[in-house]
Amino acid sequence: MQAPSATVPISLVNGFLAAARASDAVTARYLKQAGVAPELLREPGARVTEEQFSALYQALAIELDDEMPGIFSRPLRSGTLKFLCLSLLDARNLDTALHRFGQFFHIVLDDFEIEVRRSGPRAGPIVQVGLRPNPACGPIGPLGQELMLKLVHGVSSWLVGQKIPLLQVEFACEQPPHAADHRYFFHGPVRFGCEATLMRFGAAYLDMPIRQSKRNLRSFLARSPGDWIFESFSEQRVGHLVRQYLAGTLPDLPTIEAAAGSLHCSVRTLCRRLAAEDTSFQSLKDELRRDIAIARLTETPDTIAAIAGDLGFDDPSAFHRAFRHWTGSTPGTYRTRR
Repeated sequence: MQAPSATVPISLVNGFLAAARASDAVTARYLKQAGVAPELLREPGARVTEEQFSALYQALAIELDDEMPGIFSRPLRSGTLKFLCLSLLDARNLDTALHRFGQFFHIVLDDFEIEVRRSGPRAGPIVQVGLRPNPACGPIGPLGQELMLKLVHGVSSWLVGQKIPLLQVEFACEQPPHAADHRYFFHGPVRFGCEATLMRFGAAYLDMPIRQSKRNLRSFLARSPGDWIFESFSEQRVGHLVRQYLAGTLPDLPTIEAAAGSLHCSVRTLCRRLAAEDTSFQSLKDELRRDIAIARLTETPDTIAAIAGDLGFDDPSAFHRAFRHWTGSTPGTYRTRR
């Protein structure tokens, strides 16, 4: 069985809806189109698929004519992302492109400035890309901080044709409810409550040439915002390898000893590496089954009993209890809104 994409926490959905300030009628209409049950908004543990989240995001962006729906002090009108990318495609390298990126948002928004700085610690030269808020506009909200760093990272990675590994991500805000999901949003250590919002990566990437063209831009925009908000699982991350291994063994549920053996390491080493990625074997096992269950309940007509059996539950009632524990809702809540 192929491991599905990670699901999206309902706190992120609620954050977008609150920022968009859409009417109840508009919100209900787009929730229905995205296949999201309204009652899930009140369940702190609820999740939606990446496809559902992207559909809702795109619908709100069109409704409000704002590609960052309600996040900043003025709307980013339809076509903003397209013209941003067009202005970057003929840059000599990523360094030039990031300079243009900062100039572009200085023109269209008053909320912040994007600063790019090089430095050279012992471990090697790095680049720091940060957001400096405009005091006249007040602090940037947590969702705005996350989205802008994701946009910078996502567009930069697309421009050079490879995912840029992050050395550090820092946010000048308190830890949000979905902080545990940041390992799926950012490939790198994430800290909250810092003095500034920034990300760091190897400075060598600044010298890389731009490898995209107008021909590739259409498909990139068509997959927005998924291509720049969500991280595909990194093949180098141990958590990804464990998740893939577990997906291939379902409906059997292997022990951590078996998983460690498949990766040719000891249980102690595996636990240490997973802890470094802020996760654990049991968490990965629960998250995988949760995400598969949500995807199949949302996207297929498979019976709940069949889904439970494929996930290793001999008794559907045990699956119901586990699913409620994972999401705060019953499987039927997701199924009735498919």
